[in-house]
Amino acid sequence: MLTLDLRSDTLTKPSTGMREAMYAAPLGDDVFGEDPTVNALELKIATLFGKEAALFCPSGTMTNQIAIRLHTGPQKEVICHQHSHIYLYEGGGIMANSMASVKLLTGDLGKITASQVAESINPDDVHAPETTLVSLENTMNKGGGSIYTLDEVRPIQALCQEKGLKLHLDGARLFNALVETGDAPAAWGNLFDTISICLSKGLGCPIGSVLLGSKVDIKRARKVRKVFGGGMRQAGFLAAAGIYALDHQVARLKEDHQRARTLGEFLVKAPHVVEVLPVATNIVIARLEGISPEAYLQALISKGIKGVKFGKDLVRFVTHLDFVDDHLEEFGKQISRS
Repeated sequence: MLTLDLRSDTLTKPSTGMREAMYAAPLGDDVFGEDPTVNALELKIATLFGKEAALFCPSGTMTNQIAIRLHTGPQKEVICHQHSHIYLYEGGGIMANSMASVKLLTGDLGKITASQVAESINPDDVHAPETTLVSLENTMNKGGGSIYTLDEVRPIQALCQEKGLKLHLDGARLFNALVETGDAPAAWGNLFDTISICLSKGLGCPIGSVLLGSKVDIKRARKVRKVFGGGMRQAGFLAAAGIYALDHQVARLKEDHQRARTLGEFLVKAPHVVEVLPVATNIVIARLEGISPEAYLQALISKGIKGVKFGKDLVRFVTHLDFVDDHLEEFGKQISRS
């Protein structure tokens, strides 16, 4: 039976072209700063976003946690949405790695506003941690791949500058947002102190994320990466995949988005599904009625479809470059019988 694995866009395998680029990559020791392919990737993506420097790391969790470590510390506080990846899915890293507090906000489809941030900044008071960082997520995983617009972020950035706060972007799927909006990457680079970008999600790399920032911040980040155990040696094999993805696998993200919209249309008509969140990019979240997510997903496995539980009555499906039109057609056939 054909298995349609839609649990995540991290499940892709490197394409033939990507593998060839990896095999051909010149190598060195990245801890010494001597891997030419890692250096080329870092320069390429930093330049693309108009940032001074970048740091290649094994995972998006690491790049996010390094950024939080740079901008916070004991008795400091991060403001973020209550559904943020940095809070829900990084193993308690904010506390464990930075000993920082968290102020959680609500907001439609996982997004927050400047007015909410303004109301949440702690006063200079001995009883409260010092607010030092605001973190946003674009696209927003728990918001069904929802997209922040530049006009939504600019007031938050202006407030952060006014109040002396740092602004970080968990941009794990930022390229998914950019291909939809048409925004220039540098427009986003100009708004944030640091940006984390995953190469192993929609871009199809086997591993890796990049942290972007100023030269000063990235120099500090390199030390933090070492402490976190993220220093890699001949990492050019992996960095070459990132370069290939940036050159060949960004524009095609729109194909994932179109398939996700069609997949959402299939789900709306399927048994037990009472709502599908707006499908903005490659994430589809369905609300169930009359069946638990566990039972629903188990029934789908017997039909060759895999998704994940995403809440007490929610399931999630993520389209990706290994999910093509024939797979989409099969999904439609099987889901109608669920």
